[in-house]
Amino acid sequence: MQAIWNGRIIADSDRCIEVEGNQYFPVEDVDMSLLQPSDTETVCSWKGTAHYYDVAVGGEVNRDAAWYYPAPFDAASEIEGRIAFWRGVEIR
Repeated sequence: MQAIWNGRIIADSDRCIEVEGNQYFPVEDVDMSLLQPSDTETVCSWKGTAHYYDVAVGGEVNRDAAWYYPAPFDAASEIEGRIAFWRGVEIR
């Protein structure tokens, strides 16, 4: 699986986990130099509190286009240490 935005591969992995239709990439397989911390947080009733990154490629920023759960609830423990993408980031 690859996560691509603005013509750049952000993540590339054969170890993704699919949860609710989203591919969660291991953090080791994500180019963290393209992610900038965001102050955004949301809460999921069964996964916990999600934190977000902005994706920055080629001088453009895609706000809150990546998210992760630093301390997921037990029911979602498999996504700890993983990052998912949306908002126009192509997953293929």
